[in-house]
Amino acid sequence: MLVHVEPDRCCGSGQCVLAAPEVFDQNDEDGTVVLLQASPPADLVREVADAAAACPGGAIRLEEGVPR
Repeated sequence: MLVHVEPDRCCGSGQCVLAAPEVFDQNDEDGTVVLLQASPPADLVREVADAAAACPGGAIRLEEGVPR
């Protein structure tokens, strides 16, 4: 799985950090999403999918596949 974020779409709710703190963080200045792992391990797939589903701004996009 590949994770893509669009900070411009992020409203800073922090739902992604609550769901998957190993993969997401928030910018200290404006609270927008910061991606920590673009290709998280398989044991975090459910948490990352939950984070994407909970994102009110639709700032997280998931792509199946392996990193290039």
